Amino acid sequence: MASVGKIARRTFLIGAAAVAGGFAVGYYYYRKPFANPLEADLGKGEATFNPYVKIGADNTITIVAPRAEMGQGISTTLAVMVAEELDVGLDQVKVEHGPASYAYYNAAILEEGGPFAFFDESMTAQAVRSGLGVVGKFLALQATGGSASARDGFDKMRQAGATARQLLIAAAAQKLGVAAADLETANGSILHKASGKSLTYGAVAAAAAAMAPPAEVRLKDRADWRLLGKPQKRIDMLAKVTGAPIFGIDVRLPDMLYGTVKMSPRFWAKPVKADLAKAEKMPGVVKIVPLETNYGHGFGIIADNTWAAFRAADAIDAQWADPEYPLSSAAIGDVLKQALGTKGSAMRDNGDVDTAFADAPRERIVEADYAVPYLAHATMEPMNATARFGDGALDIWCGNQAPTLVRQLCANAVGIEQDKVTVHTTFMGGGFGRRTEMDYALCAVLMAKETGGRPIKVTWTREEDMRHDAYRPAAVGKFQARLGDDGMPVAVDMKLASPSVIAGTLRRLFPSISPLGPDKSIVDGAYDQPYTIPNYRVSGVAAPVSIPVGFWRSVGSSVNGFFHEGFMDEIATAGKIDPVEMRKKLMAAYPSAVKVVEKVAAMAKWGEALPAGKARGMAFTLSFGSWVGEIIQVADTPAGIRIEKVWIAADVGTALDPGIIEAQLISAAIYGLSAAMGQEITFADGMVEQSNFHDFDAMRIFQCPVFEVAILENFHKMGGVGEVGTPPAAPALANAIFALTGKRIRTLPLSKTVAFA
Repeated sequence: MASVGKIARRTFLIGAAAVAGGFAVGYYYYRKPFANPLEADLGKGEATFNPYVKIGADNTITIVAPRAEMGQGISTTLAVMVAEELDVGLDQVKVEHGPASYAYYNAAILEEGGPFAFFDESMTAQAVRSGLGVVGKFLALQATGGSASARDGFDKMRQAGATARQLLIAAAAQKLGVAAADLETANGSILHKASGKSLTYGAVAAAAAAMAPPAEVRLKDRADWRLLGKPQKRIDMLAKVTGAPIFGIDVRLPDMLYGTVKMSPRFWAKPVKADLAKAEKMPGVVKIVPLETNYGHGFGIIADNTWAAFRAADAIDAQWADPEYPLSSAAIGDVLKQALGTKGSAMRDNGDVDTAFADAPRERIVEADYAVPYLAHATMEPMNATARFGDGALDIWCGNQAPTLVRQLCANAVGIEQDKVTVHTTFMGGGFGRRTEMDYALCAVLMAKETGGRPIKVTWTREEDMRHDAYRPAAVGKFQARLGDDGMPVAVDMKLASPSVIAGTLRRLFPSISPLGPDKSIVDGAYDQPYTIPNYRVSGVAAPVSIPVGFWRSVGSSVNGFFHEGFMDEIATAGKIDPVEMRKKLMAAYPSAVKVVEKVAAMAKWGEALPAGKARGMAFTLSFGSWVGEIIQVADTPAGIRIEKVWIAADVGTALDPGIIEAQLISAAIYGLSAAMGQEITFADGMVEQSNFHDFDAMRIFQCPVFEVAILENFHKMGGVGEVGTPPAAPALANAIFALTGKRIRTLPLSKTVAFA
């Protein structure tokens, strides 16, 4: 069995790291505690200044953007941070993902992981966030997720560019025999105006890199930005539109074998009986090997070509043991509902909720039950990885969101040290959290052990991919509100139940570690919203269903955005209050939230009469540090409900690239609308019923509405972008359908109740 549970010592020192506090800058920041990984692989005439910048003697400038590019534009934004401070244009640089290295740790991915809402700036909340940031540095997880990449890179990557520029100026001053203060930089050159002399960066790069980095570096004021804050041409677009081989599925190596997998259709179940004879005799098949990892059991088919591997996988006749979870969606739903009857963990508990409801008149009570299904990530590029193992060394090529985890767990799988593993991170045809998982990489590595040193590309079929995901968990919620005499809520009680994403992830990646405390993702998007209600309780229960669940775009907020904002709309209806006005009153203590609601309402001309057969709904969600309001207009047509237009207003604090932000808000909204309209993963006989886009479809181009986006910068902290448009999409659509039809839909997908054009 491939071991994926070996943990580095740093994992067990979280407590010490959390209370250590503080970050160092300058020399310490770049050189300790992790070495610059670029120093080990420099080309001839190339110099490096820190983990993010290389400059060649020919003035070739390379920027390392060490976060997964899955279409969200992060490689462009990170490169611009460096280029801005380095005084070069984006057209003057090459951008690489770079190697797997602890130097590229993502501290911001943990900073909002504590039990405090984003707007909570109490001393306790700030201390916990600081501690979690230190933990992030200590654990040194190189990962892309949590809409954290730009926030994490904002200081360190600008410092990288500014440090390199300052060293280049110092080296040029020595070479020209002038004062550094008399030199200017522009477009990759250093100019001494008084004499008219100039040097390229490449001419002094080697000398500059040999100097000790400055202890302090001054960054540009925002008023002096030339690149940041403005839309930039995406560095990945040319390759994508010309079909360049940039994705994992494009990898081609000499003498390469091909393969696929056939995993147990019942999660965690072992094969009871398997007949491989027919498959092994098929043309092109080289070998079929058993696979066993912490993701489950199955078979790896090694062949001369991918099609032969696919056909052989279909020919395997296997019987599998019964699963450890309920067999059907109905039975799973029963477990979730039973969980609501158990004591949960209250992540928010303001006032005295029980007392507030004890004497409430029946006519002042609003009650509702909500539910959402499991969801697959459904990336356009199916899971794949290429591996080559020989002479005690492993190379692996794949799109992934956590290169250091790939390196660590794949090294464990073949029994070698991590420094013998090279991870080549490609672009991804979709990630959304799916490629934080290690199953596709581990399977390729285990199969590479059986190929005699030949590389093997392992490609999953769409069906295998769809039926072996780490799904967005199914969830249920029970909601209750008491209205005051003015129709406003004076008490709200929300109880949510779903399988634990954190417990499930630990089981797959680090089974020796048990989760501590409640799983915050169960209540994210509900407990941490900027509403002021005197008596306000949000609690969560981890339901005991072991179907693999993982990080899906916006994680818990994707569930609770629908729950919370759907129920808020119900409260407004019951209290006979306009939904926009109610939200503004409830969020009056948070000006950034109010301004977002006011902006999106103004954009949509909320309150103006609409023609018959049209209606609008709105929703607001704070997630990943950004405040987002969405209004959706729908129309009743002979073919069904048509989504005509979506207005989005988002306060991201600091907008580094408005073009990319707008694209991501639209992308995330479409992702959320796709799920809301018709997506669900269901189970029968312990197996996933869906297999491809014919029964797990996404919104099609002809269904896409017109979008209008406004980007605000009122809040003093930067928020994330990649996921924040997803949570408000489903509730805004459901609320619009209610306004149109009078049907209050509390269960997704909406297509179970209404038809869409």
